[in-house]
Amino acid sequence: MRKKMGAAVVGLAVTAVTLLATGSASSHGYTDSPISRQKLCANGTVANCGNIQWEPQSVEGPKGFPAAGPADGKICSGGNGQFAQLDDARGGTGWPTTKLTSGQSHTFRWQFTARHATTDFRYYITKDGWNPSQPLTRAALDTQPFLTVPYNNQQPPATLSHSGNLPSKSGRHMILAVWTIADTSNAFYACSDVQF
Repeated sequence: MRKKMGAAVVGLAVTAVTLLATGSASSHGYTDSPISRQKLCANGTVANCGNIQWEPQSVEGPKGFPAAGPADGKICSGGNGQFAQLDDARGGTGWPTTKLTSGQSHTFRWQFTARHATTDFRYYITKDGWNPSQPLTRAALDTQPFLTVPYNNQQPPATLSHSGNLPSKSGRHMILAVWTIADTSNAFYACSDVQF
């Protein structure tokens, strides 16, 4: 009897660990170049991140940005309250930055844990003079994406890279990457703190 109970407990523990490791059914993808806030949390570079440290791929919210999508101040979390730490500006300097060169080409890279038919990838950047000590809002972003990569309803591979020219900027900025899914009502959001 003890052996059966022990086996049942081990089986339940393995199931629980598997569920925690794979995240929720809505787990899908994040950027790691430039490195996103969720990836900084997942790799332990930034502490006190809450659940996002186990689910960097889960920042999913309504698509249609900027006309729709997550509310202002909740963009980096995709509007998910469980990932609200991503919206915390941490005093404007608490998130590490990726060094970029203004006007140069950059290779953007996504990592996917679940791949979906994709409409496109869009990249927005903050305006000159934005306030990095405040949560991200639409008013802080340039109105048009500086890069749009159409994906024609295709499914991306497990890792996807594409290149584009960075805008002419100087100082600290944030890049918002939006992966729009073709066959659901959602998109995935990733905020990357950068320094030109």
